[in-house]
Amino acid sequence: MSGLLTRVTAAVALASLVSSAAAVTGDIVFKRKDGAAPEVAPAVFSHWYHRIRYKCYACHPAPFEMKAGANAVTMEAILAGKYCGMCHNGTVAWASSFDNCNRCHVPKK
Repeated sequence: MSGLLTRVTAAVALASLVSSAAAVTGDIVFKRKDGAAPEVAPAVFSHWYHRIRYKCYACHPAPFEMKAGANAVTMEAILAGKYCGMCHNGTVAWASSFDNCNRCHVPKK
């Protein structure tokens, strides 16, 4: 009986992951509006990676409005502890800094 219970529990867990995956559309690319620093790749936010760890309300509606282009995300704001910097501060998650740009700014191959 415990083997059946284990398989049912695993199936329920897998089903919940699959249903969550269907609700997420994928990565978000933060494009610069002003064309500044064209040599630096735009930041890519892995929505799925964050979504499997946190509920939507951890980031929405604050600090991120759920509308493309509604958030004035800049490195200055992030380093000041706003937007991504609220968690990427070296305590909750790895710290945002100019020493690890490639963690978010991933050039296309």
